[in-house]
Amino acid sequence: MYVTDDHALAADSGTAVVRELRDRAEIVDALHRFALGQDLKDRALFASAFTADAELDFRPAAAKWGARPPLMAGRDTIVTTILGLFTGRVDTTHQVTNTRVVIENDTARLTALVEAQHLLTADHGVFALLKNPYDVQLTRDGTRWLIHRMRIDNTWFTGDPNAIFTA
Repeated sequence: MYVTDDHALAADSGTAVVRELRDRAEIVDALHRFALGQDLKDRALFASAFTADAELDFRPAAAKWGARPPLMAGRDTIVTTILGLFTGRVDTTHQVTNTRVVIENDTARLTALVEAQHLLTADHGVFALLKNPYDVQLTRDGTRWLIHRMRIDNTWFTGDPNAIFTA
């Protein structure tokens, strides 16, 4: 499920290393577009992270506090659902750390730890701070990479997630 290889690069010489480093930067950038697109409520940036048929599974994280969201399928559904839930109502910041990547031809797997802060816009005293492990499958689209499947779990949270994630 998570990338646990004992090394960072598979390539060991010249041009192959450069290509792999570029791919790794583009792979992690897909997750950064996902995070910053939410934080800025930037529909185009957020949508640019996903394939048209992407899936986002927030159910493992939400189950930790008793919520049961549906599996989100399709880029348009993901973008509309998440930005519709947060825009004008919830201020967010996402910090992406501990990224690990493995690449196989035109597919990749990315694992990361994401700290996600959510505060009600009208009352920042109502918040949820989440520490979430992400498991992300990506596909190559020319020179960039796109998220095909994303599974978000939760290690811990503080605050009241139900106040944030229930419109």
